[in-house]
Amino acid sequence: MKKISRSSPSKIVFLVMDGVGGLPHPETGKTELESARRPNLDRIARESLCGLTDPISPGITPGSAPGHLALFGYDPVRYEVGRGIVEALGIDLDLKPGDVAARGNFCTVDDKGIIIDRRAGRLSTERSAELCRLLSDMTVKGTGLSVVPVKEHRFALILRGEGLSPDLTDSDPQQAGLAPRKVQALSQQAQRTADIANEFITQANTRLRNESSADMVLLRGFSRRPAIPSIPEIYRLNPAAIAAYPMYRGLARLVGMKVLPTGDSIRDQVDTLRRHYDDHDFFFVHYKQTDSRGEDGDFLAKVRSIEELDSVVADMLRLDPDVLIVAGDHSTPATLAMHSWHPVPFMLRSRWCRHDDVPEFSEQACLAGGLGRLPATEIMPLAMANALKLDKFGA
Repeated sequence: MKKISRSSPSKIVFLVMDGVGGLPHPETGKTELESARRPNLDRIARESLCGLTDPISPGITPGSAPGHLALFGYDPVRYEVGRGIVEALGIDLDLKPGDVAARGNFCTVDDKGIIIDRRAGRLSTERSAELCRLLSDMTVKGTGLSVVPVKEHRFALILRGEGLSPDLTDSDPQQAGLAPRKVQALSQQAQRTADIANEFITQANTRLRNESSADMVLLRGFSRRPAIPSIPEIYRLNPAAIAAYPMYRGLARLVGMKVLPTGDSIRDQVDTLRRHYDDHDFFFVHYKQTDSRGEDGDFLAKVRSIEELDSVVADMLRLDPDVLIVAGDHSTPATLAMHSWHPVPFMLRSRWCRHDDVPEFSEQACLAGGLGRLPATEIMPLAMANALKLDKFGA
């Protein structure tokens, strides 16, 4: 791609419906997509080449970071990015080369230490900031700690000191009904860092014991900033990201996108797209609510989130980008209330593509699409080709 990519005036808009894929409701037999009113998404499907994508490979459930990296054309197994670093970058933290970052959740546990709610009811960002201040003055084994609020129940933990290692397991089992896990070292050099992380958790538990909104913390994604080639370097694009959630802004920064300031709603994000449309040739637009409502296990709320997005898609179509992609980083069926391994519906609209006969945007319809089932890493070459941004390969 680096050898054959070239600059051109054409525009690519890449809309990611986070966690869009679902499973049939037991009463109706329809997925969230199939249950939603989606006239604008269906219009795009009728003008597109459609299919299903596997973010990692069949049967593998992806995290958000590898799911997005695959969409941007990176092999998510080769370029493994920890959740902690993208959370930290998403809120503009100034990280030093030796720093180790982790993603944290405030959570609630019962009197036996079993997790009741991994997200503490998605407590407000303001309340999360108060709890972070309660934990922010710790020093553990001579290592400085920073506990910084991100959004809602999420926070970033930054460890700073000599001899730290990110080779650690998570304390978050990513499932209610289980006890938090002890952080384990994955290498001999990481044992001291594991001890620091476990001592932080112990002290945090003590300080939060009498708090009504959250009484425990969960940690995952211990990581440092990786060396990764940028999108401008690989694709010769001038890319911009429009995302409300910090993690996705951090991931966009990591791969060399300019992160545009925007509001929280999808309407705000589309307005941002319109205002900056002349400034860039590639736009990553991230929509979070489909994933959040799926993780909440709220089928009807996920249906409503799809309908909310559909209501503003017409404004995207008025911009008439040369390539419009609608994809997802993974499936989050409300019936499972978590990320899943199921392939994700996908569509690509361009004046240069041969559209197929898919009549609507849904899992079942995209299964019959002209692209079939393909790795998510193949989306970017298709986007570049249909934007006339690739030279031919070979003589």
